[in-house]
Amino acid sequence: MGTSSETKQGYTFAVLAFLMWGLAPIYFKSLDQVDALEILIHRVVWSVLFIALIIAVKLNWHKVIAVLRQPKLMLMLTVTALLLGFNWGLFIWSVNNGHMLDASLGYYINPLLNVLLGMLFLHERLRPRQQFAVALALVGVVLQLVSFGSFPVIAFSLAGSFAIYGLLRKTMAVESLPGLLIEAVILLPIALGYWWWLTPSDTSNMMLNDWLTNLLLISAGVVTTLPLLCFTAAAKRIPYSTLGFFQYIGPSLMFMLAVVFYGEEFSAERVLTFAFIWSALALFSFDSYRAGMAQRRLAAA
Repeated sequence: MGTSSETKQGYTFAVLAFLMWGLAPIYFKSLDQVDALEILIHRVVWSVLFIALIIAVKLNWHKVIAVLRQPKLMLMLTVTALLLGFNWGLFIWSVNNGHMLDASLGYYINPLLNVLLGMLFLHERLRPRQQFAVALALVGVVLQLVSFGSFPVIAFSLAGSFAIYGLLRKTMAVESLPGLLIEAVILLPIALGYWWWLTPSDTSNMMLNDWLTNLLLISAGVVTTLPLLCFTAAAKRIPYSTLGFFQYIGPSLMFMLAVVFYGEEFSAERVLTFAFIWSALALFSFDSYRAGMAQRRLAAA
């Protein structure tokens, strides 16, 4: 009974995590009067405070201190912090400048890039269907490049930065929350420095903002951290391969928001690329499902 209950909790946490990530554009769209870099500053500042509060409640400061004493880990976390800051900033800019479809495409590409990086750097072997799925995705991008003379720069920048971030974090002996706090603290001086030196805007002085704008800006810490906490909780309760199936909730919601609610054009070049990416993901998911079933049968035997 305990295992079944844990699994159900895992599914609930997974759905909540990817729902929050998928609906995040609504939050950032409600702040489109604020410059993307300014929102990023608030995202860093309030994330530090919110995560520090959680770590204090969980009495996990010893885990943070243990990481701080390891110079090599701190150097790696500096690299991942910069990748994360770039990814956060580009995502905010994409949503608030009419490129939500590109952001959606980026998060569809992400799992396929993860598999490719795993093969290249972690010596993970790709099954034939996985190889074909990655090839399908590449064909979609090449066709867009050849037929329309454009490359999905935003999508690949988002997918690439997050995939490399994930790869580096996977190889580091750092827990999710202490690691995220240190990354946010590393970004904090850059964020505060930019806030200090930036040209004053209509929203840069919080004392002059209306209460709703300030509430939304302060909420950036919660919007950043809460889905990650749910994701971590899900990862502890259900197999990682199963968790992978839930990750398409996020970009699918972004896609629907972009086309249905925010009127972004689903042009011919996008149709072509999305069709290949969706086909690749369908094949990839089917292969993961088959492999998971085979493993379970083997374990039962």
